[in-house]
Amino acid sequence: MSKEELVIECSIERALDIIGSKWSFLILRELFCGTKRFGELERAVQGISPKSLSDTLRRLEANDIVVRNVYPTVPLRVEYTLTEKGQDFHKIIKEMKLWGAKWG
Repeated sequence: MSKEELVIECSIERALDIIGSKWSFLILRELFCGTKRFGELERAVQGISPKSLSDTLRRLEANDIVVRNVYPTVPLRVEYTLTEKGQDFHKIIKEMKLWGAKWG
């Protein structure tokens, strides 16, 4: 394995570590369309449990992919929006979608 291949492999590992699980990809897919509330994400990402959604959103927030905005209303309103770093991932998701359509 060349030095260049090792660097690429490490970069891919870092990217996967930042993004996380399959749920992250599905949540990101929804947030590419705009800001969403927790309930909207829960309905849009079929099969995800509230705990998995919450854990995944926390991970994405900790990695500066998503920003969580809390509005002091009754009840509290919480919205999730992609950061610039999160938006930058959009082109990768588009390519994965094209690849899946071609080979899936």
